[in-house]
Amino acid sequence: MEIILQVALLIIGFVLLIKGADWLVDGASSVASNFKVSKLLIGLTIVAFGTGAPELAVSFSSLINGSTDILVGNVIGSNIINVLLLIGIAAVIRPIKVQKDTVSKELPLLLLISTALIILLLDVNLAEAVINTFSRADAIICLLFFCIFLYYLFSLARKNKKEAKKVEKPKYKIGKSFLFVILGLVGVVGGSQLVVNSASTIATTIGISERIISLTIIALGTSLPELVTTVMAARKGESDLLVGNIVGSNIFNICIVLAL
Repeated sequence: MEIILQVALLIIGFVLLIKGADWLVDGASSVASNFKVSKLLIGLTIVAFGTGAPELAVSFSSLINGSTDILVGNVIGSNIINVLLLIGIAAVIRPIKVQKDTVSKELPLLLLISTALIILLLDVNLAEAVINTFSRADAIICLLFFCIFLYYLFSLARKNKKEAKKVEKPKYKIGKSFLFVILGLVGVVGGSQLVVNSASTIATTIGISERIISLTIIALGTSLPELVTTVMAARKGESDLLVGNIVGSNIFNICIVLAL
């Protein structure tokens, strides 16, 4: 009965996470439209970072509960799922057109950040430490990489002046937009708490390590917002939005979720 209850709570947590992320992205996009922010900047930041909100919430809840295996496993597992599963599904739906700038700038930056993460975690091998740790200094390095990424995003926004002028009509008014943002945050945070607590209990009860649980169930569950966005973008032929969402989400996971 205990396991059944925890599985039920896990499912409820995932529902809150996914629906909360949905409200958060819609609300934030509407807020941006109300304040006349360009569609390009909305897509590259709010969509990518908004769908990464579940990973951020789960990781903070894991840290508070002392479940560091879930934290690290969730970030790494989510990034692997983003690259292999999400792009794979999108390519099956429709071939993905990748821009030259994405190949020459965005993907190399993601590769650089991922490589830096590996090096930062090799304390035992490189610094002859007793245990591998992700320290505050490591976090600052990742946050600096994120600043570089933000500078790149704002550079793109400045170049595309025509896109900045064509701001779509807001989906909601300002008050309702902020309400959706608040409801989304509540859903994401509350759902993450349920997911972490129930997953930890299930792992302990059936003897499976938290790292394995985080690399599979939690990583897949928190990647569902990206999955939904990817499928919709693929169906509409929005290859730039699709690839940008994956790249942006992976950079967000490493530089913000793990670093913070």
